[in-house]
Amino acid sequence: MKFSGTRSYVATADLTVAVNASVALERPLLVKGEPGTGKTELARQVALSLGLPLVEWHVKSTTKAQQGLYEYDAVSRLRDSQLGDARVHDVKNYIRKGKLWQAFEADTKVVLLIDEIDKADIEFPNDLLQELDRMEFHVYETAETIRARHRPVIVITSNNEKELPDAFLRRCFFHYIRFPDEETMKQIVDVHFPGIKPALLAEALAQFYEIRETPGLKKKPSTSEVLDWLKLLLAEDLGPEDLKRDPRQLLPRLHGALLKNEQDVALFERLAFMARRNG
Repeated sequence: MKFSGTRSYVATADLTVAVNASVALERPLLVKGEPGTGKTELARQVALSLGLPLVEWHVKSTTKAQQGLYEYDAVSRLRDSQLGDARVHDVKNYIRKGKLWQAFEADTKVVLLIDEIDKADIEFPNDLLQELDRMEFHVYETAETIRARHRPVIVITSNNEKELPDAFLRRCFFHYIRFPDEETMKQIVDVHFPGIKPALLAEALAQFYEIRETPGLKKKPSTSEVLDWLKLLLAEDLGPEDLKRDPRQLLPRLHGALLKNEQDVALFERLAFMARRNG
């Protein structure tokens, strides 16, 4: 199985190598990068490219590793026992399968996405070490061991909010998705807006990268945000001349698609004020 990108996803050469190396080594692919650079979408496109089903596990701050394996609903069993329900005699009725269990018992090889692993508690990755390494886990309530029928292709994403344990990192193949340069960004835009006029795209991207490089910016706009901005520009039928910024104002047209907090808006307002004062 070889991943080479898809018609709807522009994969750089180094990203393609990383995915295929992970598949060959049968190790999880740990993908880091700025939010909005396509880390989650990568897993979906890998599944599409390889023709495999996708199992998605989206991690939250309250997620525990055990939930990925299974959960035992003791409360429901107690309630059913009080009501005299016959289901109470089979503990399997109260075992809820997690995403890892679903991936392990699948009839065919699947792609398993563990999304934003760094959102969870620091012990979360450590609690999955053995299961991801051995591809099996034990269910104590039923005294059975669940083993993977087919070793899944595992994609793990992280926004780098916290450091991951060394023991976990050792078991992964790592790749950092760098922010696309202007040429790669044009390819990405062409996938989503194939008919966009070159002059409009050139002016829009020039402003976009200028905004990203502004010193003091709290949140740099991402790939997904520039795509939203371009969608709005096309919906408003704006041309490159409409994007020319007033030096007294500096904020781009429809800036709410690019700047997502009041500090960054205020930064451009201050820059415009200083330009007027010096001008």
